[in-house]
Amino acid sequence: MNHSSHRLIRAFFRQPVDRTPVWIMRQAGRYLPEYCATRKKAGDFLTLCKTPELACEVTLQPLERFELDAAILFSDILTIPDAMGLGLYFVEGEGPKFHKPLKTVADIKALKIPDPMQELRYVCDAVSLCRREINNKVPLIGFSGSPWTLACYMLEGEGSREFRQAKTLLYQEPQALHSLLNTLTKAITQYLNAQIASGVQAIMIFDTWGGLLTPSAYQAFSLDYMTQIIAGLTREHNQEKIPVVLFTKGGGFCLEKIADSACDAIGLDWTIDLAQARRRVGSKVALQGNMDPAVLFGTDERIREEVSTILSAYGTGTGHIFNLGHGISQFTSPDKVKVLVDAVHELSATFHTISS
Repeated sequence: MNHSSHRLIRAFFRQPVDRTPVWIMRQAGRYLPEYCATRKKAGDFLTLCKTPELACEVTLQPLERFELDAAILFSDILTIPDAMGLGLYFVEGEGPKFHKPLKTVADIKALKIPDPMQELRYVCDAVSLCRREINNKVPLIGFSGSPWTLACYMLEGEGSREFRQAKTLLYQEPQALHSLLNTLTKAITQYLNAQIASGVQAIMIFDTWGGLLTPSAYQAFSLDYMTQIIAGLTREHNQEKIPVVLFTKGGGFCLEKIADSACDAIGLDWTIDLAQARRRVGSKVALQGNMDPAVLFGTDERIREEVSTILSAYGTGTGHIFNLGHGISQFTSPDKVKVLVDAVHELSATFHTISS
């Protein structure tokens, strides 16, 4: 078994830790003035993603400010569709869009799986740079979107609340959707393995839109494909085991099934009670989450109180990674993030039997 010195990796594998580790989804983002300065220097979001030196710079910025237990690679979940030729672009205030969304079954069949060391080389280069700069102080997390979540954007051509095109295809031509998901599963597996080869020490799969599906459709069109990805991942690199986290926003209805996917941890949004989640999955997987990001708009006392509530809900022992239940809001004050991170480290010691 992997006996990492990193608190985060140990917690993912449910090994004893001295404190509950904490990191924050979207921790390198617009709430940080230094991030905004680097983004301005880059000119636009995609240039920031595609310039390894700048992507590395923003990956490290949160670590300068806060005592976080991990860095997460600065990138975007839509790098794969972009590399497949859909032409990703961003409109300020409107989010991602594609110049060439998938309109027909022929479009789906014509998709090519990108070579991660060619079309997505900038991601792998950013990973290598980050590892060098972090110098093993904390582990680096790599990630991708899930096949279903990527398919939603590729079919809609942009973000949406209901992703009508993807759902129409699901109920009208399920085989066409399966064909797309199959292609994406292969592409994501290769992409994540390239990230692992380049040096990421943990993997997270973001299934942002899995919660839009019925339980049976979730199993068939989302979870089955994520399970295939997990089975295809390089789970050990340089003698270190690589933990895998699955995060389905709105996925509380399917925790037991997610725990059967062979993932090491389940990411939870804030709509589920952590104590209940722990009872449901037992000791099968670790749990990551799950504070409502809006708590960070509260007073310092309120933030500490919520941290205490969540730590108590999980209870004693390892296997909890503290995080928000979704990405941090751009309107959050960095001072509040410091209150959160410090509170987790201070208040969590009593829930663990080994001392630092």
